[in-house]
This record gives sequence, C-alpha cells and structure tokens, in this order.
Amino acid sequence: MTKTVNHWIGGKAVEGASGNYGPVTDPATGVVTTRVAFASVDEVDAAVAAAREAFATWGTSSLAKRTAILFKFRALLDANRDAIAELIVAEHGKVHSDALGEVARGLEIVDLACGITVQLKGELSTEVASRVDVSSIRQPLGVVAGITPFNFPAMVPMWMFPLAIACGNTFVLKPSEKDPSASMKIAELLAEAGLPDGVFNVLHGDKVAVDRLLEHPDVAAVSFVGSTPIARHIHTTASANGKRVQALGGAKNHMLVLPDADLDAAADAAVSAAYGSAGERCMAISAVVAVGSIADELVGKIKERAEKIKIGPGNDPASEMGPLITAAHRDKVASYVTGAEAEGCEVVLDGTGYTVEGHENGHWIGLSLLDRVPTTAKAYQDEIFGPVLCVLRVDTYEEGVALMNASPFGNGTAIFTRDGGAARRFQLEIEAGMVGVNVPIPVPVGYHSFGGWKDSLFGDHHIYGNDGTHFYTRGKVVTTRWPDPSDAPAGVDLGFPRNH
Repeated sequence: MTKTVNHWIGGKAVEGASGNYGPVTDPATGVVTTRVAFASVDEVDAAVAAAREAFATWGTSSLAKRTAILFKFRALLDANRDAIAELIVAEHGKVHSDALGEVARGLEIVDLACGITVQLKGELSTEVASRVDVSSIRQPLGVVAGITPFNFPAMVPMWMFPLAIACGNTFVLKPSEKDPSASMKIAELLAEAGLPDGVFNVLHGDKVAVDRLLEHPDVAAVSFVGSTPIARHIHTTASANGKRVQALGGAKNHMLVLPDADLDAAADAAVSAAYGSAGERCMAISAVVAVGSIADELVGKIKERAEKIKIGPGNDPASEMGPLITAAHRDKVASYVTGAEAEGCEVVLDGTGYTVEGHENGHWIGLSLLDRVPTTAKAYQDEIFGPVLCVLRVDTYEEGVALMNASPFGNGTAIFTRDGGAARRFQLEIEAGMVGVNVPIPVPVGYHSFGGWKDSLFGDHHIYGNDGTHFYTRGKVVTTRWPDPSDAPAGVDLGFPRNH
C-alpha cells in the first residue's frame, strides 16, 4: 500500500482536501511508493493565512528566542541526518553518502542562521546635526515563500527558510512534488524544536499552488531554484505582483583545462563534477574545454575513470551513482546521446543502454562522454541535467574564454592550471557568478552567497550569505532630534529640511 504525504499548515500535518494527488516513485525500482496531495487555491490561502497570523508575534519576537529555537533545530537535524538521507535516497535515488552530504551543506545555512544576531545589527550616526542622530535598521518582510527543485529536497529549502525565519519572517515552502517527504520531516523537527505554529508551512502541489503563491497579496517575497524558463516566469510574474524575487535558473557549467594542468587531477575532477548525483546538479560540470594538445590524453583519462564508476541503488553502499529521478527524464537525457553523432559529436561512452540486474524497471542510465562537441549541438546548448559530459577543443586560453562567455548561462565555472597568473586572469575575465580555481564545483560556504550571472539568475540577490539576510529584510532609516530641556520652541520653518 502506498503512503500519502499531506501538507503542513499551522504546525501540524493537514490532509489534502483538493482530491488531486501525484505519484512519488522509487527511482531504483520504478515502483510508485507514495502519493502526494496537491494543494488547491483554498489550501494555499489557508497556509498563507496561518503564516500571516504567526508573523504578528514571530516578527516582533526577540532574537534570543529565534536563535534558541534554531539551535535546538540544528541539534535535531544533526541527530536525524540518516533518517533524512534515507528519505532522499528512497524518492530521489541518489546514493546515501551523497544524500548525507546534501544535509551537511544545508546545516551550514542553519549555522549561519543561528548567528543571525550579528547580521542584523544596525548602524548609528550621532550628532549628524545639532542633537540629530540617524540610525539604520533591518526589519522582516512578512510572509515569504520558497519554491524548490527535486535534485536537493533538503539542502535547497535549507538555503532559504533558516535565514528567513531567523530574520523574523514566516515561511511557506512548496517543494518538488517528486520527492516531498524530506520537507515534511524537516517540518516535524522544527515543531519539535519549539517553532511556533504557522511560522513554517509546507504545501505540496503543481502549477496551481505555485501560481497562487506568485499572485497572493500577502506573500511579500519568493525564492526559487529550478530551470531557467521557470525562473524567468517566476521572476516576471512575482515582480508584476509587487514581490521581491530571487529566482535561480539553469546552467551549463564549463571547466577550462590548460596545457600545464595536472591532467590526473583534472580528470578526477571532471568525472566527479559531471557524474556525481547522476549529473542532476545545477553546479555540475557538463562541458570540459580542453586547450591545445592535451585534449586526447585528458579524454582518455576521463574515459578510463568513468568506466569504473559503480551504478546501482542508492541504498547499496557499493553504489557510487544512482538512477535518474523519473523514467521520462531518463529518456530525455538519453535522447541527447543518441542524437549526438548526427550533430557532429564523437560518442566516446554511450550509457543509454545501461540497466541494473534485479532492478530492470529502475530509471537507469550509464555515463556518457561526448568528444569534439560543436557549439551547435543540442547536447552542448541545453542543460541536460544528467550524466552526460561534453568535451570541446580549443587552441588557446583566449579562444576558450570567448567560447565560455558566449554561453547564455553563467552559473559556475572552473579552471585547472598550475599558472597563478592565468588563474587570476580567468577569475576576472570569465562571466559567471561562481568560479573555481582547481576546484570543479565552487559552491560557496554558507557565509558567502550562491548565485550565477546571465540566464542563471533573475533578481538582484544571490541566495544565503549576506545576500540572503538582505533579501529577507528591508532597511529603514530613522532620523531623530530630541530637543534639550532648556531649548526654547523653535517656531515654524517652511524651508527644505537641513542637517545643520
């Protein structure tokens, strides 16, 4: 019998009332294990109303109270790492160690939120004029929403809600309907930590729920991580409805390998960054740009390593890579490989026929490696979001940078070289929001901010770090004059206000 995942509204699980449900599949077996309730407009309104009611007291609660609850939540999250990872493995399909790593990276932002008192300090200037002081403070927005993707069902929500609620906002999360259980476990842990009812709510659903959040008059801000077309829609729609928006989109992350690079290290990095989590990462390296004569040797080293990767169920400790999230996504990823040769690519590894014995109905695909990929090929132009690595060849550093900067995406990038001058030049010339120097996946630590350029980000704020604090608060400046008790009345002055 399949289980049912319902909503979390006002501090408790609430049974879905719309009558609409979606299937949740175990990617390793292809079996539907769960059904998830899809929220109606009325249910969205109920969650927002619960959040709005909670904001009346949470928004004015002390920083000491907020951080005390977050410290308790952090301890519970740490103690339940394995339980959350098991839910991720069962619904997403990634291997257990990868799921544990996801929880650990989410914990970084909880750590940051526990120290929010420092980030929320204001500023004060005294005596800017005679007996006039000016102070700057930051205040919460109100009800904020997060719309998160399937590939990191625990980490990406934790990139949002810990900072949001630490700043005094209340939160409505709409996670991916493909792997919803991790968000419910998190909601339970927040309640156990003592978070007041209504401060954190979870709505499951589809476009109906998303569109209502984007237009709801009581939602002040929307955070989103997903594909570029949806990010653009989120940004356009929510902005038109007067909301603050941070919408992180897709990517086509390049890794430039110079002739002086340590090719073994570069090959290790390319395999890890391209095929980790089955390539279902917005920071995956999906295009290696090989400079000069090292291309043949580099491709050979990547192929040698890729052929040794063990693919299997995520709950098997021997597995290094699991299945893709759905059969439809598996088939779409495979289409880029089967059509690659006709577009001028050399297919070095073809993983499209891969299956796992005993799990033949799982959403399996092997590792694919495409060489001599032209920039006109669909495998290069599109974000594949699967274990497909493209290798492009250029003659010079300048040609490589020009090729990379011509991409409409600008999320993450990397350079592999032993030359410090080349690395310094690269980090200044490349048009991307996150740069790695001999680091293939440069996801910033929690106290810096994550975000791309160009079609990889819509909105002015990156996520978490200082940008996250600024996104979830708004500034206010207060100018104060207190007359001395001995002052005579100043009288009326119709002129422009003066500072002195």
